[in-house]
Amino acid sequence: MLPGHLALIVAALFTGAAVYINWAEQPARLQLDDRALITEWKPAYKRGFAMQAPLAVIGCLLGVMAWWQTDQWFWLIGAVLMIANWPWTVWGIMPTNNKLMAIDPKDAGSTSRELIEKWGWLHGCRSVLGALATLSFLIALDA
Repeated sequence: MLPGHLALIVAALFTGAAVYINWAEQPARLQLDDRALITEWKPAYKRGFAMQAPLAVIGCLLGVMAWWQTDQWFWLIGAVLMIANWPWTVWGIMPTNNKLMAIDPKDAGSTSRELIEKWGWLHGCRSVLGALATLSFLIALDA
């Protein structure tokens, strides 16, 4: 059942990256001064998005394939949880991202810091979605 095993691997990679951002990168960047904070956040966000967005889609597709092969509903649940990162990002996080991207580093201050702190909490939902998808795929493998 290759698609299921691959779905689990992809979900675990996604979750690991998301948790790393919340657990290590975000607290470390918040130690920077306001200008350095926004300067660091912008390219880090772009690179993180380029990595995590495809993982969410691939994890979803693999989960759907595993469900199709087995009729085990936990594969489909995990797939939905993986792809839920897209609408969450578009409607939940993107308004904050757009505000942050519009800030010139020379204009950084308490507002940009507050937005990045808010972004960290919003991004935490991605960590939770990934962890739940990983758990769902694990349950499906065991069923």
